[in-house]
Amino acid sequence: MRSLNDIAEEYDFLEGDERYRLLIELGRDLEPMPDPLKTDATLVRGCSAAVWVYPTGDADQLHFLADSNAAITKGIVALVISAVQDKPAKEVAQMDIAAALDPFDLKNQLSSNRTQGVPNMIALVQEHAARIAAA
Repeated sequence: MRSLNDIAEEYDFLEGDERYRLLIELGRDLEPMPDPLKTDATLVRGCSAAVWVYPTGDADQLHFLADSNAAITKGIVALVISAVQDKPAKEVAQMDIAAALDPFDLKNQLSSNRTQGVPNMIALVQEHAARIAAA
């Protein structure tokens, strides 16, 4: 998975539809999430599209599998995951993920329907990280 900084550099050079294409590409590049993991327990609430996030790994290296049934939303999911993927749980629990996503200006680039679930996804990731870090 590409780093968030690398993605931000590319995103910055693009405009309009090219940015949508990049998000779709990022979504396609997500590690596949097996269908049996797409359950009510892994569903992120508040998203207009279905979004699933499944945490794996341990306190030293959190890893997430994620998916969505909508291409652009899946790209946004990929952005969030790239911010936290394979980092220590303690770091993820304390990270300002929303600030890390600021360079993408998602609220102004995309409809509110596509971004409304982002805070819930961030909260889910950080709650898991905090539980693992405290264990």
